[in-house]
Amino acid sequence: MRKTAAAAGSRTVINFDAGWKFHLGDTPAASNAFFNDGSWRTLDLPHDWSIEGEIDQNEPAGGQGGYFPTGIGWYRKSFNVKDYSPERLYYIVFDGVYKNSEVWINGNYLGKYPYGYSSFSYDLTPWIKAGKNVISVRVDNSLQPNSRWYTGSGIYRHVRLVSTEKQHYAKWGVFAVAEDVAPGIMKLKISADIESPEEGSVARFILRKDDGTPAASAETRIEGEKVNVDMNVDAARLWTLEDPYMYTLESLILKDGQEVDRTSMPYGIRTIKYDLNGGFFLNGKHVKMYGVNVHHDGGLVGAAVPERVWERRLQILKDGGCNAIRTSHNIPAPEFLDLCDRIGLLVMDECFDMWQIGKNPFDYSVDFDEWHDTDLSCMVLRDRNHPSVVMWSIGNEIRDQSSENGPELAREMIDLCHELDSTRLVTSGNDRIVADDTPARPEFLAEFADDIVGYNYPDRWRKRRETNCTLDKIAFPDRRIVFTEAGGLSGSRVTKAPSRGGFFGRADDVPSTRFVDTEQRWKYAYVNDFVIGDFMWTGIDYYGEARWPSKGFSSGYIDNCGFKKDGYWFFQSLWTDKPTLHLVGGWDYPEDKEGKIMQVCVFTNCDYVELFVNGESYGKKSHAFPRYGMQDGWGVRQPERASASTADLHLTWDVRYEPGEVKLVGTKDGKEYTEIVKTPGAPAALRLTVDRDKITAAPGDVAHITA
Repeated sequence: MRKTAAAAGSRTVINFDAGWKFHLGDTPAASNAFFNDGSWRTLDLPHDWSIEGEIDQNEPAGGQGGYFPTGIGWYRKSFNVKDYSPERLYYIVFDGVYKNSEVWINGNYLGKYPYGYSSFSYDLTPWIKAGKNVISVRVDNSLQPNSRWYTGSGIYRHVRLVSTEKQHYAKWGVFAVAEDVAPGIMKLKISADIESPEEGSVARFILRKDDGTPAASAETRIEGEKVNVDMNVDAARLWTLEDPYMYTLESLILKDGQEVDRTSMPYGIRTIKYDLNGGFFLNGKHVKMYGVNVHHDGGLVGAAVPERVWERRLQILKDGGCNAIRTSHNIPAPEFLDLCDRIGLLVMDECFDMWQIGKNPFDYSVDFDEWHDTDLSCMVLRDRNHPSVVMWSIGNEIRDQSSENGPELAREMIDLCHELDSTRLVTSGNDRIVADDTPARPEFLAEFADDIVGYNYPDRWRKRRETNCTLDKIAFPDRRIVFTEAGGLSGSRVTKAPSRGGFFGRADDVPSTRFVDTEQRWKYAYVNDFVIGDFMWTGIDYYGEARWPSKGFSSGYIDNCGFKKDGYWFFQSLWTDKPTLHLVGGWDYPEDKEGKIMQVCVFTNCDYVELFVNGESYGKKSHAFPRYGMQDGWGVRQPERASASTADLHLTWDVRYEPGEVKLVGTKDGKEYTEIVKTPGAPAALRLTVDRDKITAAPGDVAHITA
């Protein structure tokens, strides 16, 4: 067991991932401390047993679960506590177990936790002892279907063993809020909950720079279960998307000059604001959220995703201009948010996919009434110190939005979020705001009047293909609006032009309206500042929501392996200033296309693009968006592309298909850029490349080998 934080007489946090025993199947006797698990498999956590199994069309989880196996599994771990003391407290912390987990220590039952995405802990103190101890965990994912996407099964996130003195900071008890008080000076308002406070003790807080040197400090006497203190930070380096600088906030408790508790967390200093008409502001600067939805699985690794896999995926998204993630539709792993902090991505932190009205027979609606306060509190308390988290979402396409009880449930959860964190607004992804059948109740939407109304597919119904939410903004001028979910450019990496088979389907040569819908909605979101942002479905492919023989859904512009699809360059051309030139679909059409006229599509942000096929020019074209009118006086115009061919967000040419070479020559800001795409020949060899030359021995570090 590796000690990750320690001080004499203070808190210890031990990584508890290594050396577990696992058995697939129900073995009730395994809760007994003396059960013989010698024949069980030994493994390290995180672990997802579903991804290890064979997919089968007859699996109870069905296509929603990607046809993967589920069932019941048991985990056991034997351990000794170094320097055990009966005067100390001991806790076990689980970052996530899917689902219906039950835990025993030395044969003593600790409890059951139904939700598979919450972090939770148990107090081991009454039963832990010197010498050998045994933790047993039963995980029951047998009742199916219980989700609309792949969940994984097992202890699929990290586990830690924590030991403290009786007087210590409560779990998730330290909360720091940054305020801008003067040019160059930020104030941290720190509050902390203390367990078993002792008179005469002192709470001390130290903010350290990334090199370990102190940037500021403050302290106060402990006189009860809560302390509050202000800390001024001179010349504070703010957390921004371009420079996501992270300090470390250390929280200590001193008794008679001796340290009795210490906990630390990365902390980014920033301010956020949501203006009714101006949208979102980070540190006083307007930021449009270029967002994507992301599910929690990691493709071939299932739900037990190594940190490096997420790091690579998130960096690819960021490099393409994405600046915001919606954690659809559940509480993410803590390390996922740590990465968003470090990389510089905004996060809409989401909790539930259903409330009282379910979408599957055994989903969270079964546990909602008893557990939703606990699970929502977990998300807010655990994640409220992350600078990346800028918005809470309490639900996705909740069917209760149309029910009589929905407004009351929404108000209860909104109030709970604000009670635990007064700095962020709350939303919910609503897909029934305008619907010909079972529309959302006006009373339900009214509960978000002081927060944010989330629109899933704002252009879905009738003439809203053109007007989106304009009529709503007129009717409700004080409504804050975000597009929580909207259609993207789905398809696989091997498809060609827009068609009915998906955005880039091969089914026929009829253009897909999804292409038009995505372009027009994005143009609307971009030019209307009151639209906080647009979260495309999805950034990355995921398992589940599948039709046999597929095991996943290809809605992302990055596939499960991290390869970029055509849609990646579409959004990169909109969301970044990087010179972008991309020929959609390659240049390797079937023989029956030779000599026929076909439409070639190019994604670009260049001022002009000239297209050549086998050396023959098909002319220059350009598009203009956004277009600007006169400024500063009659006839005075902003520089823009002259003689624009279109206001669309792509360029097209009608060309005669001939195998060979397509050359794109783009001009941007006076510089020339070229992309050449050739018809491939017969395969000659398989070339493997690796994304990193060295990796560490840490279990969460991996190298990606691609062909």
